[in-house]
Parts: sequence; C-alpha cells; structure tokens
Amino acid sequence: MPIIRVEMFPGRTKEQKAKLAEAITQVMVDIGGAPRDHTWVVFREEPKENWAIGGKLSG
Repeated sequence: MPIIRVEMFPGRTKEQKAKLAEAITQVMVDIGGAPRDHTWVVFREEPKENWAIGGKLSG
C-alpha cells in the first residue's frame, strides 16, 4: 500500500487536487506497479509563513 504525501502551499481547488491525485496514482500504477485501489495520495497544505527557503521565510 503506497502512501504518497504531497506538501504544498494552500490555494488549489478541489478539482485541481482531484486531477493531481489521479495523475499521481496513475504514475504509481504504471511505473511503481502498485494496485490502484491500494494507492493513497495525501495532500498537506501549509501556509507560506511556515516554510523557509535559504534561511528566509517564504510568507
């Protein structure tokens, strides 16, 4: 049972996340050989203020 975690900034619509979930799942099935019905995609949205790049906060 693969679990794919996607961390990103908030702002994508439910429809965009649905398309991402479908595409990520398909790649895991095609390349990873995982069964579709056992592949989990988990989205975690974190505000920009919680991210730092190069020592500087993004938000």
